[in-house]
Amino acid sequence: MPDISFSGLAFWLSVGLIVYSYGGFTLLTIIVAHLRQRRVQQQPITPSVSLIIPVWNEERAIAERLDNALALDYPAGRLEIIVASDGSDDNTHQIVASYAQRGVRLMSFPRRGKIYALKDAVAAASGEILVFSDANSMYKSDALRMLMRNFADPEVGGVCGNQVYLKAKKADTTSEGEGLYWSFDKWLKNLESLTGSIVSAHGAIYAIRRTLYQPPASAAVTDDFAISTAVIAQGHRLVFESEAIAYEEPTASAALEFGRKVRIMTRGLRGVLLRRRLLNPWRYGFYSVVLFSHKVLRRLVPIFLLVLLAASWALSGGQRFYLGAAVAQTMFYVLAGVGYLLRGHRLGRLKFLYLPFFYCLANAAAFIAVMRVLRGKRVERWQPQRHGSVA
Repeated sequence: MPDISFSGLAFWLSVGLIVYSYGGFTLLTIIVAHLRQRRVQQQPITPSVSLIIPVWNEERAIAERLDNALALDYPAGRLEIIVASDGSDDNTHQIVASYAQRGVRLMSFPRRGKIYALKDAVAAASGEILVFSDANSMYKSDALRMLMRNFADPEVGGVCGNQVYLKAKKADTTSEGEGLYWSFDKWLKNLESLTGSIVSAHGAIYAIRRTLYQPPASAAVTDDFAISTAVIAQGHRLVFESEAIAYEEPTASAALEFGRKVRIMTRGLRGVLLRRRLLNPWRYGFYSVVLFSHKVLRRLVPIFLLVLLAASWALSGGQRFYLGAAVAQTMFYVLAGVGYLLRGHRLGRLKFLYLPFFYCLANAAAFIAVMRVLRGKRVERWQPQRHGSVA
């Protein structure tokens, strides 16, 4: 019979929340997607597009990014390319300026933050549709056409493309875990689209109607989350387009990826606070459930994990079940530690090592992000970590 002491309640409540955060929410999304089947009415249209590429010290990637943008299969007269530099002090400006005769526009700003650079770039943009891209994202030639066909549906206000991670040239096993996570996330985005809207877009490749652009009220939030969810706040759909592909390399090391995740999750949680009215299910329906489950509850999972481990050991002297649960969790974390130590070795690429390692890395980053938000810490400056060619 389950223990009904304080430790027992903590154990089973933690189990329930963790199971829902992954399996329960996923199952609920599958059911709602099957019932609703909200497909997009697509047509091959070519509205005017402003491709905006925010940069900070991207001298190693920007030339290839611009060559890729200029080679896209989209009518030249319908596409403008704007590079918005947030105080770059390397050779980025000189490189971008060399593309001026090919129609690329450089907008140079003092170092203020990515959100301010985007705001000023959007104010100068002329396209009906705004497409936002990372400087190291390389688009498949038809990516813009695939994004645009969704805007034939008047209910669609924004479209998130499909970020595909390539095999990194020199990377530890963090990249393996990141690739596996994004495969699951994209599968889930397809389901979320069928329910109405995905939770938010990813900065590598997404587009919104220019009339729906709202500059975020704070620089301490994730720009792609804040900009894309503004579409939903205004009553339009934000959908996923799997055929609009952008290629990137994952972060090369666990240290860089950990720091990146802490920054993104800290800013992401502040983004949820900014868009907290979207958590009202009476107004935004199932999307509120998606947002809460995906962006709030999952960030709290590391706290549930710690409570679960403590409760398991506290109860382990009374029943074998709890002892087994405590030992199983401890062994999982041991495997994560071994995976961390072997992250640069070929043995570390065994799934039973890199999966626990990446899972713990992601949840440790989420825990720190939650603590930072609770302490009122803000991250307003962006420092891209993924530089270089992905060709």
